[in-house]
Amino acid sequence: MNSFSTLSFLLLLVLPLLASCHEKQVYIVYFGGHNGEKALHEIEENHHSYLLSVKDNEEEAKSSLIYSYKHSINGFAALLTPHQASKLSELKEVVSVYKSEPRKYSLHTTRSWEFSGVEESVAPNSLNKDDLLLKARYGKDVIIGVLDSGLWPESKSFSDEGIGPIPKSWKGICQSGDAFNSSNCNKKIIGARYYIKGYEQYYGPLNRTLDYLSPRDKDGHGTHTSSTAGGKKVPNASAIGGFASGTASGGAPLARLAMYKVCWAIPREGKEDGNTCFDEDMLAALDDAIADGVDVISISIGTKQPQPFDQDSIAIGALHAMKKNIVVSCSAGNSGPAPSTLSNTAPWIITVGASSVDRKFLSPIVLGNGKKFMGETVTPYKLKKKMYPLVYAGEVINTNVTKDLAGQCLPGSLSPEKAKGKIVMCLRGNGTRVGKGGEVKRAGGIGYILGNSKANGAELAADAHLLPATAVDYKSGVQILNYISSTKSPVAYIVPAKTVLHAKPAPYMASFTSRGPSAVAPDILKPDITAPGLNILAAWSGGSSPTKLDIDNRVVEYNILSGTSMSCPHVGGAAALLKAIHPTWSSAAIRSALITSAELQNNVGEQITDASGKPADPFQFGGGHFRPSKAADPGLVYDASYQDYLLFLCASGVKDLDKSFKCPKKSHSPRDLNYPSLAIPNLNDTVTARRRLTNVGAPKSIYYASAKPPLGFSIEISPPVLSFNHVGSKRTFTITVKAHRDIMDRIPKDQYVFGWYSWNDGIHNVRSPIAIKLA
Repeated sequence: MNSFSTLSFLLLLVLPLLASCHEKQVYIVYFGGHNGEKALHEIEENHHSYLLSVKDNEEEAKSSLIYSYKHSINGFAALLTPHQASKLSELKEVVSVYKSEPRKYSLHTTRSWEFSGVEESVAPNSLNKDDLLLKARYGKDVIIGVLDSGLWPESKSFSDEGIGPIPKSWKGICQSGDAFNSSNCNKKIIGARYYIKGYEQYYGPLNRTLDYLSPRDKDGHGTHTSSTAGGKKVPNASAIGGFASGTASGGAPLARLAMYKVCWAIPREGKEDGNTCFDEDMLAALDDAIADGVDVISISIGTKQPQPFDQDSIAIGALHAMKKNIVVSCSAGNSGPAPSTLSNTAPWIITVGASSVDRKFLSPIVLGNGKKFMGETVTPYKLKKKMYPLVYAGEVINTNVTKDLAGQCLPGSLSPEKAKGKIVMCLRGNGTRVGKGGEVKRAGGIGYILGNSKANGAELAADAHLLPATAVDYKSGVQILNYISSTKSPVAYIVPAKTVLHAKPAPYMASFTSRGPSAVAPDILKPDITAPGLNILAAWSGGSSPTKLDIDNRVVEYNILSGTSMSCPHVGGAAALLKAIHPTWSSAAIRSALITSAELQNNVGEQITDASGKPADPFQFGGGHFRPSKAADPGLVYDASYQDYLLFLCASGVKDLDKSFKCPKKSHSPRDLNYPSLAIPNLNDTVTARRRLTNVGAPKSIYYASAKPPLGFSIEISPPVLSFNHVGSKRTFTITVKAHRDIMDRIPKDQYVFGWYSWNDGIHNVRSPIAIKLA
């Protein structure tokens, strides 16, 4: 055989192998739950046998297994070809097989607790005995698990000074790795693990200069969220430049924390652009967290595209957590203001939107014509008090920048010759806010103004920029641009920022917060609630910088961040306080208490608005702005069991998420789930839904129903009066919603309208939102 023939023969042998390697991807094979009958090694052997049924030999079967989920979740993650995955999906005992998609999930990137009524600025000896923190003993011994990017254990927020011994119920570990060992855990951080097999399967071995191969945080996000939920009280904390100075505290300052690091830096991308979290890594973390003994799980992670429940790793893991009575709080997402952009819409999850607090970091911009426009920033850098040349970014770009990106200040877009020594105005849109400031600095600009897009309205996110800077709302931005275009030599000055408290109106909804209706389950009104998520101060990683830009070498202990990532741990912390006061309450009862006690009005006594000042609605805030102190005594709750959620799934067409449960032959409606709100996505004349209330207030009480229907509809509650004889007694009622025929032709078919129904005993007002769309 000549050399050409030999090469051809070898290629024929190798090409199919290369093709099969290329085809292989990580799939999750999900069987449902464990019944507790098998030992851990037997479960792994069982998973291995399934792999052996589709693989050529034992060695290939063993090497392809990435995770075996052995505690609550029954399933495995493995390298499979599409054909092998398809064969496994045909097996009767398999619930679902779905592919792990890279970048499917990502992170949803002090004063907030005072503003929410949990903590008052009073001396300790004047605290009322009924104060929520005292009642909850500051969350003592409640364990909050956080899925995120790790944590910075040296932060003062994680000190265990004055904290008692680790709860005996805790079964977790402190996993060693890069710059992290068991001594980094303490009586505050009682557990820390990391999960990277899925990430490394896709990206290859972790670049250890990008991230720590350990629970240590090199991003900042995980440190921020975990300290927001359960960080210790730290006096005299502030962001760089002294902004937001005061006592930094988590919602449950004496709660214990367990970090499950599942999110990692993306190779060849800046940290400011976010990171990624893989399905299989998150499922492994959730399986461990449930077995470790956490009471609450906070997950500030989500998808950009809605996922069906049987292919959503967070929803699957959270259902198993709910079965063990663990409360799961998740971020709604940062894809607003467009409708139907929500993440994490499963009804067994608390889905949290983001709103503002009553604190601003005011930094006006003064123009050469004497006009002043209010902006916000937390940059520590200041200009000398004089006027500087002002330009629009589109006028100082390099020649290769396209017209549609001209004002965006993207990396490499500005000309140093044209920008040097000038204040440059950039527009929001593509790229990150801090990245635009970094580009102005690179090009030699002396200062930076960030103008909002129309979609961002009046919402201003304050950032720790690398140069003097301020952010202005959309209307101000338009007027500044008009001044630049109509003036021969425009000039401006950025006034240094100062922290201002008791700003009004507050809260308002952040424009970035993802909106309902739920694309996956339109019969469930989501989000559930809103909490502070705009310009939130919390602990930060010493391995990161305040902007996360690679040109930023600053190190800070506390940082200000915005996102539903920040609002989610607020609710996680509140859930920990409620768990401490009511240890026997179900996760559904805690969610109900938070939703039905939430606030609808801002601090000027009007309905909560969006960032542009227009009235907001339940597809932005759910039940309203969370009020943990009211949630501690809700009067009544809408409870739900694991079986109730399975019946909901049956009614939604998801029949086999638990193979041991058979869907009833008689079909139910998904809207009959005993939920603290009501969504009717296709009303054709009249709909009736059933609900059940459980008394958790005074032993003997009488509640009266009231309703506020949207214009053109009627809401009838039957019976209109409910009597409860003891704590724990249950009563059922129906809600009948009817559309008036004369209005049906005047309301657009794709438009939702909103109303409320409430139960009141003179002390408690148990309020639920309704969303209605005509068929």
